[in-house]
Amino acid sequence: QVQLVESGGGLVQAGGSLRLSCAASGRTFEKYAMGWFRQAPGKAREFVAAISRSGGTDYADSMKGRFTASRDNAKNTVYLQMNSLKPEDTAVYSCAAAWAAISYRWDEYDYRGQGTQVTVSS
Repeated sequence: QVQLVESGGGLVQAGGSLRLSCAASGRTFEKYAMGWFRQAPGKAREFVAAISRSGGTDYADSMKGRFTASRDNAKNTVYLQMNSLKPEDTAVYSCAAAWAAISYRWDEYDYRGQGTQVTVSS
């Protein structure tokens, strides 16, 4: 069983930055690919970024160049650095863990966090 707890969300002005953290329980964190997803009010959840077990990353097109995913296996934590934030980035951001491989679908992850709110003001 893996429990995921996100933190680092908040209110930021457009153009600002935030770094989200996702802390995982358990002793096999390094064996999980990790994903970040977001859901804005009234919209479907969407893929944001993912990081493989080896540290390879992939991003949704609208996040490329602005968001950076990283992981620290010693701390059982994955991060999402978000720069140049826009009002349309406002959403609840959640992390998820998938055994072995990256997925771009929320429902294919084995464990999911509750999320942290990010609000970007104009």
